[in-house]
Amino acid sequence: MSKLDRRTVLRGAMGGTAVTVGLPFLDCFLNENGTALAATGQQLPTVFGTWFQHLGLNPGMWVPKTVGPGYENNIQLKVLDPFRDRMNIFSGMRYFIEGRPLETHVTGVQIVTTGGIPTGTNGKPSIDSKVAEIIGRNTRFRSLEVALSGARASASQRSGTARNPSEGSPAALYARIFGPEFKDPNAGEFTPDVHTVARKSVLSYVTEQRASVMSRLGTSDRARLDEYYSALREIEQQIALELEKPAPLAACKNPGTPTEVAPSAVLEDAAVNAKLFAGLFAHAIACGQTRVFNVMVDALNLRHRGSSQNWHMATHEEAVDEKLGYQKDVFAFNTWSNAQFGEFLTALNSMKEGDGTILDRSLILWMTDHSDARTHSLENIPLMTVGNAGGRLKTGIHFSSPGEPATRVGLTVQQALGVPINSWGERGNETNKTITEVIA
Repeated sequence: MSKLDRRTVLRGAMGGTAVTVGLPFLDCFLNENGTALAATGQQLPTVFGTWFQHLGLNPGMWVPKTVGPGYENNIQLKVLDPFRDRMNIFSGMRYFIEGRPLETHVTGVQIVTTGGIPTGTNGKPSIDSKVAEIIGRNTRFRSLEVALSGARASASQRSGTARNPSEGSPAALYARIFGPEFKDPNAGEFTPDVHTVARKSVLSYVTEQRASVMSRLGTSDRARLDEYYSALREIEQQIALELEKPAPLAACKNPGTPTEVAPSAVLEDAAVNAKLFAGLFAHAIACGQTRVFNVMVDALNLRHRGSSQNWHMATHEEAVDEKLGYQKDVFAFNTWSNAQFGEFLTALNSMKEGDGTILDRSLILWMTDHSDARTHSLENIPLMTVGNAGGRLKTGIHFSSPGEPATRVGLTVQQALGVPINSWGERGNETNKTITEVIA
């Protein structure tokens, strides 16, 4: 390497195919304030993510008691208090179906992600695809999608017939990002050999180049890069551990055939995978592999280990506790999901860049399909954003606009991220009203 710049990547070969490891934003790439690229003066590129969770939140448990800046999180969102100053909460808005049939847990997804209810296959791109057209063109992966349930479920689409399927396995996502070169991030049938990739660290295949880069960096950059690689190696080791067969127990007469720990709809497994996904996304963003990501919390299928009742069933079958005034088990499911969201934000905020973190240049949109899943309500839909997109949004605000289309949030997000759009949505969901209260 004759020159060390932002495009520098470490390359090696694994089984005859190429592997690449990108570099995060180091101090030597940035200006003195650590806020822009030294070579061009341009701000660090913006990152956009979506977190979609089915089944809404418990009514009366998430809306802050005060409107405007300086709100306090209600009990359902207390777990997100470490990020309250970086959040915006939007309440009171709704999805409009205007007499059209409500396809439960589908129509709300369509409205919040595409702005309308498609007829047949005539669907529009989802909001992440529109943003990726602007900020994701020059990255290896235009966007990356994952589902905590281990399924291919996704709320991301390029059109009504071209959905971006989620990856349900952290090991498979790892293989896509750091394993043998993968050309089409949207292919639905990608099946990498995760055992081969996880057996040995990709860092071992780029040892000489890694040492060369390290020798040319200053003290702070060496420490940052070492921290970056250490975190990546920790993820590799945990994935490799998840792929191992469990040892049989000597005291057990018939332990059966040991099987691999696979991604599943069990909450306990999904929590492990959620943390791995968070670390992988943080590394993928840090080394410029993608600027757009989507996380699906497929709550329709998630359940506790050993339980036959899943989250969706609980929303309809669990009675409202007379003393508490809400569905206790559903509250626990929602709180679990919000905790995973908080862990995800923590991972992004832990990836340092100059004087800031990845979260500082990110905007993450939290979405859902219903407000009260028990009644399939489309009113007072919970919506949130986290992050200011590198200073493009004000944060720490609770905005309430009862009865207005929830697409106002999507329009505001798209404009903040540079999508050339003046209105968004169809029919009753169409709006040209940006939420100016949160525009910086």
